[in-house]
Amino acid sequence: MNRRQIAFKLIGVGWFIVIPILAGTFMGLWLDGKFHTKPILALVGATLGLALAMYGVWRMLRPGMGNRGKKL
Repeated sequence: MNRRQIAFKLIGVGWFIVIPILAGTFMGLWLDGKFHTKPILALVGATLGLALAMYGVWRMLRPGMGNRGKKL
């Protein structure tokens, strides 16, 4: 894999972190406005977005890690 491909993959990882967190937060804010529960659902949405981002990044980067994390 050349440097350009690695750079694009890392940019993709960055977007994969940002989008779920922002989407969860904004969805939570919208639901807070509907149900008058400010800031509970925004925090729940941000937390779920963060969890989804972490899982997605792990899945995205796992193939490139090879055997480093496995016991022999």
